[in-house]
Amino acid sequence: MKDERREGFDLTRLLEERGAERYELHTRHLNHQLPRMLRTIGFDKVYERAEGAHFWDAEGNDYLDMLAGFGVMGLGRHHPVVRQAIHDVLDASLADLTRFDCQPLPGLLAEKLLAHSPHLDRVFFGNSGTEAVETALKFARYATGRPRILYCTHAFHGLTTGSLSVNGEKGFRDGFAPLLPDTAIELGDLDALRRELKRGDVAGLVVEPIQGKGVHAAPPGFLRAAQELLHRHKALLIADEVQTGLGRTGDFYAYQHEEGVEPDLLCVAKALSGGYVPVGATLGKDWIFKRVYSSMDRVLVHSASFGSNAQAMAAGLAVLAVMEQEETVANARRTGDLLRERLSALVGRYELLHEVRGRGLMIGIEFGRPSSLKLRSRWTMLQAARKGLFAQMVVVPLLQKHRILTQVSGDHLEVIKLIPPLIIGEAEVDRFVTAFTAVMDDAHSGGGLMWDFGRTLVKQAVANR
Repeated sequence: MKDERREGFDLTRLLEERGAERYELHTRHLNHQLPRMLRTIGFDKVYERAEGAHFWDAEGNDYLDMLAGFGVMGLGRHHPVVRQAIHDVLDASLADLTRFDCQPLPGLLAEKLLAHSPHLDRVFFGNSGTEAVETALKFARYATGRPRILYCTHAFHGLTTGSLSVNGEKGFRDGFAPLLPDTAIELGDLDALRRELKRGDVAGLVVEPIQGKGVHAAPPGFLRAAQELLHRHKALLIADEVQTGLGRTGDFYAYQHEEGVEPDLLCVAKALSGGYVPVGATLGKDWIFKRVYSSMDRVLVHSASFGSNAQAMAAGLAVLAVMEQEETVANARRTGDLLRERLSALVGRYELLHEVRGRGLMIGIEFGRPSSLKLRSRWTMLQAARKGLFAQMVVVPLLQKHRILTQVSGDHLEVIKLIPPLIIGEAEVDRFVTAFTAVMDDAHSGGGLMWDFGRTLVKQAVANR
């Protein structure tokens, strides 16, 4: 029987026969700019397999992953417990997504999630981070009867239309108007929050406790003070923990770093998937859910076709079990402190290195204008062409020379963001710091391949204007 099925579709054979066409297939049928971008910066690698915090290419070279799929791979790739849970749920042949029953797995996962936020009562399961945010926006508007959401400049909450309306990055919003009539304030600006709340039409404030773009944390005391202001004006605090949640910052949720903060709505996703099945969750207070689902007529007023599917729920339950058994949150705190301390010690050594910041294993490395004349002239050349090119100059040799995958933290930013799998330890810290030191040594030598690549980036930036 098994062989007969494979005659109809053999995934292994398909990949063997056509896997080498990967970049051409993307160019022809998907986002054609992606392979173009990867080739331009030398990121057009071919990875054959992955496990934990590492990839391997066809030659057997290993690459250290300090990106974790934009935070999705919190437990690394192919964790055996999560992988087995996926096998088990498939083998169980459950009567999934009948739409007219109540399966046990969603309730069990909701129970586990809510145990980490005991002030919250109910969960809606969707399929992604942006969908979790969309749910929170809808619930906040309906529960308060008000139309406007406040958000912070430089925020990233997703790219679907509602989430895009509270996205603080102009580059993502351009050309997609009209969006919802929401309003931006600066992260930490209580006066601006107070001013907007006085207008009486604000449903809530959505905020990342640590912004992914640039790795900027909310100032100490801001979330607590914002919560008090919002509640005084009968508005809601919405915490977007899509990237910062599930241990990333050294607490289960990033808002928990500040005593007394209890969001009314909470968005999670990414790492909850185990890297296998997309999942998003919006946690909220009982009264909010009961207002949205106020009668049997409204039972499906907000739903998702694939929400609460068995595979996603099984992955989420396995992830939370592993996090507890392996003490992942404590490891993120301990290893993050070590990595941040090692990198911070380099700030005084390199004039191009401006600041190291973050919490847990969410770390931003910011570069800035050097003091010496020779380096300053080269820095100015890069800035004139396009801000962010120096950070890209660091990311590229980290991959090409040292086989470490990282990312620039945002467009037009001289910041590298490190969000590795939460399972890394001292060996990975040593490898990254050694490689980063070598790249900084090269950058400060004033010559070599790194600055040659910088000139290539300048030409590309000028050509794209």
